[in-house]
Amino acid sequence: MEIYLCARLKLIHLKFKAMTTTTKNPGEIKEIINQPIAEMEGNKKCIEHHRQAAAHHQEAAKNHLEAAKYHETGNPEQAAACTIKANGHHCMAGEHQAENSKFHALRG
Repeated sequence: MEIYLCARLKLIHLKFKAMTTTTKNPGEIKEIINQPIAEMEGNKKCIEHHRQAAAHHQEAAKNHLEAAKYHETGNPEQAAACTIKANGHHCMAGEHQAENSKFHALRG
């Protein structure tokens, strides 16, 4: 039984092992080995977009709650300002979600 330091290393080793038994073309082996690295980079971007979207949703929620508080105290100007901030955060969250959707659509 082989023990690996990380999943990425295991994937590279297993793909290399499979390729060396089926082909002797070094170019193909190099291409296969680099594939998981690109996938890991894509996952990092995907994770970051999820986190950014979540952070913007949280900020939007805070701004909506502030807007409600200002409406309760009879301060519609401040409520409007908070609503505009909340809408901006919703928009930014939507952009991160769109980037993630592209990533997931391309991966299949």
